[in-house]
Amino acid sequence: MTPMDKPNRLLLLSELRVRDTAYNVSLSRSLLTWKRRASSPVYHPFRPMSYVERCQQHRWRCAAVTFTCPDGGLCQSWVGAIAEQLAAITSRPRRLLIYINPYGGKRQGGRVYEQKVAPLFAQAAISTHVIVTEHANHARDHLRTDAELKKYDGVVCVGGDGMFSEIVHGLIWRTQMDSSLDPNSPDETLTSCSLRIGIIPAGSTDCICFATVGTNDPVTSALHIIVGDSQPMDVCSIHHNNTFLRYSVSLLGYGFYGDVLTDSERKRWMGPVRYDFSGLKMFLTHHYYEGTVSYLPARGVVGTPRDAARCRSGCVVCQHNGPKPSERAEKYETDDCGNDGDWRTIRGKFLAINAASMSCACPRSPKGLSPAAHLADGTTDLILVRKCSRFDFLRHLLRHTNKEDQFDLNFVEVHRVVRFRFMPRHCQSDSDLELDLLENGKRQIFGQICRDHPACGCAPAYSSWNCDGEILTHTAIDVRVHCRLIKLFARGIEEPQVFEDLTNPCAI
Repeated sequence: MTPMDKPNRLLLLSELRVRDTAYNVSLSRSLLTWKRRASSPVYHPFRPMSYVERCQQHRWRCAAVTFTCPDGGLCQSWVGAIAEQLAAITSRPRRLLIYINPYGGKRQGGRVYEQKVAPLFAQAAISTHVIVTEHANHARDHLRTDAELKKYDGVVCVGGDGMFSEIVHGLIWRTQMDSSLDPNSPDETLTSCSLRIGIIPAGSTDCICFATVGTNDPVTSALHIIVGDSQPMDVCSIHHNNTFLRYSVSLLGYGFYGDVLTDSERKRWMGPVRYDFSGLKMFLTHHYYEGTVSYLPARGVVGTPRDAARCRSGCVVCQHNGPKPSERAEKYETDDCGNDGDWRTIRGKFLAINAASMSCACPRSPKGLSPAAHLADGTTDLILVRKCSRFDFLRHLLRHTNKEDQFDLNFVEVHRVVRFRFMPRHCQSDSDLELDLLENGKRQIFGQICRDHPACGCAPAYSSWNCDGEILTHTAIDVRVHCRLIKLFARGIEEPQVFEDLTNPCAI
């Protein structure tokens, strides 16, 4: 394709779509030039060509431009050449299975999809099969049994983090069943899902979308799906006594965050504000819990939970720490908590025990619970907040909203791990309890009686686990990280430097 003489205008288009009677396709990263010839009275236009332009705060928008040239034959040859290039791009989806949660958030899922997303998919010539969910776990159960996954290039959920969790559980379970693997075995090496997952944010909490795209904007998410981005993500499997409980992709929280979720579930009638109310209530209650944490530290990886570097698009830490030969996993699997091995054990009284597999950033906490956590490095950051005063705990919580190091406190410790187990004190063996009584004196007898009978107003004996916004049915759990088990239609949060060399900071 030969550009016209001495172009007087230059467009650098990141994502471009050509619409013609014979073509309805998209172009990625093309450089086009043209010039209107003053001597030519007749111009032949391309049909409007759509492309993506980056805007502020990681938002993307769809824009259009019309090219003209004085030769109709040349115009058609350009269109044909563009179409040939686009036909060779295999990363973009052509067929999508879409689940819409009509009840999540402010009940705007259907409207968001029809008004903002569906027109973009139609413009990009993406065929869709839409299912509006009718009850909880509808999408999960459909993916497990009925969905014909071979017909699609990806699965998209329109809703919040709860809807995304349904898709993850259904897709991973189906993949393991098709591979004849046992999800109930905590030592099983799971098979990665081949289909990518898209998230159109329309819920009360959209932390997954914010942490992987940088904004909770449905148009931006739809454009990431259209251009065929791919971002691998780690997933944690959670077991109790060799029985599968749930998968987690963002936060596992025991203590403070578990109590907040448990209390907020009783106040769903309040809407999203219930999280603020329950958070204040649990902060004032200030419960702590006793237990034992055992963990396997990550070995042979670069980066620590207290690094200044953040997980961004093209993250070098994720690339270095990605899937390795199986010897590391095999070594970990053969160890046992009963042996010394590489396991480390911590016993104590905790206000919170959190495991962050990503930064868990959100609009209220731009840095997140673990700012240096990575999406696809095969680890999770285990954060232990020991018993402390209310004032000190408030200091820790406030650091989620500012630029201070939230781990630089003597009652907070963080470890980058590949697996961990938790045993609450009330589940420990009788011999362990007897040992505690001998070490700590007879006062522990009355303290234990008091904790086992919370009617007296003392702290309860145990909390609940908050698993990505869902309450686990058991407190004694075994958690293992599976590296890059799923892939999203995303590219990670992009650094602001991509705008520096552009004349117009809103266009590429």
